[in-house]
Amino acid sequence: MKLYDSSIAPNPKRVRMFLAEKGIEVPYEEVDLGKAKNREPAFLAINPMGTLPVLELDDGSHLAESLAICEYFEDLNPEPPLFGQTAAERANTRMWERRMELEVMYPLLGAFRNSTPFFKGRITQIPEIVEPFRSMAAKRFAWLDEELGTREFVAGDRFTVADITLFCTVEFGKTVGEKYDGSLASLLRWNETVAARPSASA
Repeated sequence: MKLYDSSIAPNPKRVRMFLAEKGIEVPYEEVDLGKAKNREPAFLAINPMGTLPVLELDDGSHLAESLAICEYFEDLNPEPPLFGQTAAERANTRMWERRMELEVMYPLLGAFRNSTPFFKGRITQIPEIVEPFRSMAAKRFAWLDEELGTREFVAGDRFTVADITLFCTVEFGKTVGEKYDGSLASLLRWNETVAARPSASA
């Protein structure tokens, strides 16, 4: 078993952080995104989507998509529970994780992908949608600030995979200049709390 990884991208970090929370050690193989190694035939044979991370199982099969990989490890190693313990908790966690992906990660990464020279020639960039994406992300961060004023973590009073998705998103945003408003006190409190967890450096 090994994880095809990238040390610079947010989605692989989601899995690394999840594994760190679980105390699971998996060998990593770095895939150089800067050199577009993920678009070469050898990697596309592993994952035709060309995305990271990808988990290679012992039987030679592969799992892609961060959340799918996390759920695989959750099923094998249920403690500590990062998707919830009851049916209601698991549904609530998935709801909030999905919201973090669609409502926060999507617009933030959309602004980055359509404005950065890194993706020039790799994707069709649309400069006109950068500011709408940034505006959308800002509104969602303000909404999250209100939500986090009512509880400690994204999905409730317990740290879950929803927090991992949001944390990896906001930390990547800081790296590439797509930051949230620092006056959002509840979001800042949450960010500092999660950043203090050992898994944050995974």
